[in-house]
Amino acid sequence: MADTMQFDLVSPERRLASAQVASVQIPGADGDMTAMPDHAPTITTLRPGILTVDGPDGQSQYVVTGGFAEITATGVSVLAERALAREDMTQEKMDEIMEEAKNTYTTVKEAFENEPGPVDDAAKLLADMVAMGDHMGLPAKN
Repeated sequence: MADTMQFDLVSPERRLASAQVASVQIPGADGDMTAMPDHAPTITTLRPGILTVDGPDGQSQYVVTGGFAEITATGVSVLAERALAREDMTQEKMDEIMEEAKNTYTTVKEAFENEPGPVDDAAKLLADMVAMGDHMGLPAKN
């Protein structure tokens, strides 16, 4: 495939993908971005969302809940806190992820009662999880 770059996606459990691809759409913490061959070197944190890869076999999507992406002129390496193929995401798995985010928010809110920074970060993480679930048609339980 002409005009490609190396793409690697790993989580603590395993390597999910390694291929030559044309582009990677990244859910960055500061906004979505698309990396293509010869991209300027960049490191970004990930927010919960869908990572989309255009490769030789078509488009692949992965659900990520956080982590980092390193973009170079020759490739993209994504180190995800949690990642799975989009087609493997079920309502049960989404509920599990949401429950973890809710528990984190509650714990942080109690531990940092008068410190808005960490509480705001935990609230944003929870809101991003809800938005991701809604986008995939897997809404959060009330």
